[in-house]
Amino acid sequence: MANQPSFFIGNIPINNDLILAPMDGVTDLPFRGLCRKLGSGLTVTEFINTLDVLTDHPRYRKRLQYEPYHRPLSLQILGDEAQQILLAAQQLVPEVRPDIIDINLGCQSKNVTSRGAGAALMKTPEKIAAIFSLMTKHFDIPITGKIRLGWDEDQLNYLDVAKIIEDNGGAMVTVHGRTRQQAYRGQARWDPIREIKQALTIPVIGNGDVVTVADIQRIKTETGCDAVMIGRAAVGNPWIFSRMDRADVPVQKVHQTIVQHLDEMVRFYGARGVITFRKYLKAYLQPYEISYDVMQTLLRSKNPDEVKALLAAWLT
Repeated sequence: MANQPSFFIGNIPINNDLILAPMDGVTDLPFRGLCRKLGSGLTVTEFINTLDVLTDHPRYRKRLQYEPYHRPLSLQILGDEAQQILLAAQQLVPEVRPDIIDINLGCQSKNVTSRGAGAALMKTPEKIAAIFSLMTKHFDIPITGKIRLGWDEDQLNYLDVAKIIEDNGGAMVTVHGRTRQQAYRGQARWDPIREIKQALTIPVIGNGDVVTVADIQRIKTETGCDAVMIGRAAVGNPWIFSRMDRADVPVQKVHQTIVQHLDEMVRFYGARGVITFRKYLKAYLQPYEISYDVMQTLLRSKNPDEVKALLAAWLT
């Protein structure tokens, strides 16, 4: 008998309660694919900027690419006006055919919030209502949202915003347990995630400071959330989606994964893939005592074969 799904987003079955968080400049196609193979239950694109779509800027195209095994696929859209988001989605959906559309209500980047998008939308709940009302009327696939606790400590309106999402047809809400003002500093608070879960009937995904396998169980126990979204901790430990702490991953497995990931980066980006890979390589190697000189050589090399030869010398 087939395993039962962990939960559903609308009518879409999700088969693992661990999900890779979308991160701008990090969760590109090669990394999303790697995490999906290791168990991430849902593939979420990096945010697609509505302005890029509506002006046909070439940079957004690479963000849309995916492989069939990445499904279920959630297309994350970032914008600040309901009509603008709808127009971009109407252009993208026939081409991408996502299973889900996610609205970015959590990005804390100044470039994003200065135009009223991302976490800045938390300051205008009426806009969030308009976005979800319009999108759920026009699409028959689930529309979801990723929020923070609020703009700052004086505007902790997470419960109101979560209810607005549900009341306007939203199928799921992901909650990052920090305010926009906190960015990624300080400690994520999980109590608000529990409040939201108790107040809503749609699935709630908890996000923030989940670093170890023990943290996964702890946030689920403390909040009752339906699933756990993991972001920065996955960069050095994508095996967390297989419920493995980094210390438990054999060095041979680390070596094999690094080589596979590097190959995928070069395949996807061409020659610059080696340079783009550096942030992942540094995170993979962080637990090991590699000399400064060797690390610098690895992180400066533009030659994938040189990187592989150095890794083979150190990790085998």
